[in-house]
Amino acid sequence: MSKTANSSAIELIRQSIEELSLEVALHDFSGSEPSAKMAAMLGQVGQLAGEAGMSELASVVASAPESEAAWLEIVSRLQQALSEPEPQQPKAAAPAAPVSLNQDPELVADFILESREHLSTVEGQLLALEQDPTNAEAINTIFRGFHTIKGLAGFLEFSMIQRFAHEVETLLDMARNSKVAVDSALIDLILQSTDHMNQFLHVVETGAEPPADTDSLIARIDRMISGAGSAKSNSTPDLMHLATAVAPTPTPIQPEPSRPAAEVPAAEMPAANAPASNNSGGAREAAAGPRSVKVDTGKLDYLVDMVGELVIAQSMIRHDPDIAGMKNQRLLRNLAQLTRITGDVQRVAMAMRMHQVSQLFQRMARLVRDLARKTGKQVNLELSGEDTELDRNLVEELGDPLMHMVRNAVDHGVEPPDARVAAGKDPTARVNLRAFHQGGFINIEISDDGRGIAREKILEKARQRGLLSGAGDHLSDQEVFSFIFEPGFSTAEKITDVSGRGVGMDVVRKQIAKLRGRIDIRSKPGAGTTFVLKLPLTLAIIEGLVVGVGNERYILPLFAVKEMFRPLPDALSTVPGGGEMVLVRGALLPILRLHTRFGVEPTSNDPAAGVCIVVENARRKFCVLVDELIGKQEVVIKSLGATFKHVTGVAGGSILGDGRVGLILDVEALYGAQPGE
Repeated sequence: MSKTANSSAIELIRQSIEELSLEVALHDFSGSEPSAKMAAMLGQVGQLAGEAGMSELASVVASAPESEAAWLEIVSRLQQALSEPEPQQPKAAAPAAPVSLNQDPELVADFILESREHLSTVEGQLLALEQDPTNAEAINTIFRGFHTIKGLAGFLEFSMIQRFAHEVETLLDMARNSKVAVDSALIDLILQSTDHMNQFLHVVETGAEPPADTDSLIARIDRMISGAGSAKSNSTPDLMHLATAVAPTPTPIQPEPSRPAAEVPAAEMPAANAPASNNSGGAREAAAGPRSVKVDTGKLDYLVDMVGELVIAQSMIRHDPDIAGMKNQRLLRNLAQLTRITGDVQRVAMAMRMHQVSQLFQRMARLVRDLARKTGKQVNLELSGEDTELDRNLVEELGDPLMHMVRNAVDHGVEPPDARVAAGKDPTARVNLRAFHQGGFINIEISDDGRGIAREKILEKARQRGLLSGAGDHLSDQEVFSFIFEPGFSTAEKITDVSGRGVGMDVVRKQIAKLRGRIDIRSKPGAGTTFVLKLPLTLAIIEGLVVGVGNERYILPLFAVKEMFRPLPDALSTVPGGGEMVLVRGALLPILRLHTRFGVEPTSNDPAAGVCIVVENARRKFCVLVDELIGKQEVVIKSLGATFKHVTGVAGGSILGDGRVGLILDVEALYGAQPGE
């Protein structure tokens, strides 16, 4: 390359090579021949190099490549030839660093985010493909995922990621063309490649050392390709090259992704092809589709808080006695319009924080598959309610507890195939993961059809650990099963690297309690076990029924209220022990006097003078007796702070429309708790 070339000519050539690299990366060679546009762009690079006197660079483009591998080789040689003089001119190397696109924190962050989304989709499709090897759409989706990652990596000059993705893509292309059998060996290899690609993304994000087993993994991919009769060359670079090729060039322009990665917003809409959208018009057309904007979670939380304050302010205006007494029709119309707009803003703000549990459930599918293979068991995971939406923070916090419970279901709950056959069961066990709404709670059920929980075995272990004295016959099943949440409690006969040390369920209970949830257990020996995670709706704004007891105000979540009525004297009865019951539609329901529960002076002690509200929680229905109904209102949940966070039956507080504070009741914990707790 001539040293007389001026910097403007070099910059123009560099830009042309980058545009060519992008075009090659985005082109689908499996479906069409190399485009004329690519040939023209290559010719333009040669012409510019000749005019600048760069004979070595011009010689690289002397022949037009035909295959994808040849095009990638040409682009790599052009980039290398253009950067060759940089080590000999250290003073000129410094200003060249910002030119590399992988120096842009936003582009790198977009690349990491979108690549992880593709890998998550790939993993789910691989598990579907394992169940149905003839699923052409699944294998095409997997292929497109790696193809897109390869294109983005090439655009950002992450050459190792690009080449690794190309190797996997080649294998997938052979599989979708029936040149490689879609079997467990292929699925295992692609799953390992997915994990390996995630490690590469971690390298880009944190600046960690590149994975050391890249060489052996690529060799395995090549052996599978070669075993199918495909001759390959130059497909296994040496390990030293692999370790350094995560950086785009050997010059000091290695990206420092650990800083930008920390700035990657955690809350996003579904991502579009962000890196491609920052370039040519053709790339923007390729990225056409739903537009999205990344928003920092701190800003999103502040927005939700402000919407909550807006709802409070709107409610206070609507309930202001001076305004309520006015008969001005225009003012009333304006207030009604304000109410509608506030409601719309509220719904949009809350929807921005909601995420479906599908991605969380799909992670469990991979876990079940790997554990079943490791333990030699046959297990099918059945998912339902994947479209159930939770607050994003709640979804993130549920990952570890759910993982522990699924691991226990496969390792402890499910029997080996021979034991299942001996018990008259199908050798393939079922583990069900289900999400749904019930009684104002979001329930996540983890159930299996395995051996169930042995009550006597738990009682014996509890007595050994000093947790129980006596036979324990007076304890309910729920009370007995709760022993498994004690630290270090385990009935496993042997400890494995999967479970058996008695720490997992203790972690689960602590994490669910932190989320103000609870765990219920149902089990039948020989039939299986069901764990139910009951999580409160922790969203900032809920619809509530405001009730009055004496001078106090309480709020019952509207989703838990079934009906309201004033009881007749002949419908009331008492039971031994002082309990009160009321007859509702032919069924006797227990009465909970709210004034007794919280030590408040009521307007009247006569139940017939008050109002009964039928409330349903996950376990039963019961009636809450109050003095009066005040009305329905959207309220903002406010924390009561550390002092009152352990008050049973209270989920939080809220500022009402008249400026007074009302306690939001937790219907799940309200019934059965002792007064004054």
